[in-house]
Amino acid sequence: MAPLPPPEPARHLETTAALDARKLRFEINRVELPMGVEGRFGVIKHPGASLAVPVLNDGRVVILRQYRFAVAARLLEFPAGTLDPGETPLSTMKRELQEEAGYSATRWDPLGALLPCPGYSDEVIHLFLARQLSPLEQPPAGDDDEDLEVLLLEPAALDAALASGDEYLDGKSVAAWLRAKQVLGL
Repeated sequence: MAPLPPPEPARHLETTAALDARKLRFEINRVELPMGVEGRFGVIKHPGASLAVPVLNDGRVVILRQYRFAVAARLLEFPAGTLDPGETPLSTMKRELQEEAGYSATRWDPLGALLPCPGYSDEVIHLFLARQLSPLEQPPAGDDDEDLEVLLLEPAALDAALASGDEYLDGKSVAAWLRAKQVLGL
């Protein structure tokens, strides 16, 4: 997987508004773009995140059905989480796999990174394939505001859910699943 391209920073001229929210900061910036054009751009500043496609030894995938307030729906998503200050993408993912899904993994294969919304956010999501899973007897407590159900699906069932549209699968999970399938030879 190719690394992200080197940055071509715009020349920052002014930040005229900012709103700090939980894990996010929204800014309106006046900048000069690399090609010399000046403009005003809103951007969501994000600390970054990690996501894992957990695969059990029998080939089933561990996926979550999670309620998301912004769309008022339950989505199928792979375990993921926001990087805490000083945390590496892998340490974030190890923590989130335990908290959200109740598993630990001993094999972690990087699947690259993706930029989910580069038109308005600087978020980078680091993707992993988690294998050699073991269920935890007592998973650590996750976030109080998480409403999720852990599902174990055959790869064909996940593909069918994706193809049918009967279940909503979030974009980062779709991209991660496609990358994981390449590594797994599915």
